[in-house]
Amino acid sequence: MQKIIAALALSGAAAYVAPVAPKATSSLAASKDEVIALAEANPDFLGKAIGFWDPLGALDSNFWGLGNEGTIGYLRHAEIKHGRVAMAAFLGFIAGCTPLVSGEHKFLPYRGYVAGCTPQEQWD
Repeated sequence: MQKIIAALALSGAAAYVAPVAPKATSSLAASKDEVIALAEANPDFLGKAIGFWDPLGALDSNFWGLGNEGTIGYLRHAEIKHGRVAMAAFLGFIAGCTPLVSGEHKFLPYRGYVAGCTPQEQWD
């Protein structure tokens, strides 16, 4: 009986081990020529009017010895990250306008908090 219990207890142990997934490759790293072709193929008005625009020459840079393709991938990752932070900040700004957040509180949420004001009114 003990052997059966031990076998049953150990047979399910594989369910708690994460499967080994193949290493994902980043498709964000691209050459400068691919980035230029992507910008010039943009079908909207701004893409047709401007095309490829890199006034600081960032695509010719070599950040931290990553090489040209690594630098392009780093800049793309940074753009995605900062876009997500900006979206979260906007949601926080909008949440500050709700009665749940802008009303009276037993404990003030932050220093300088004024109850019943919108974020715009607090900035002025």
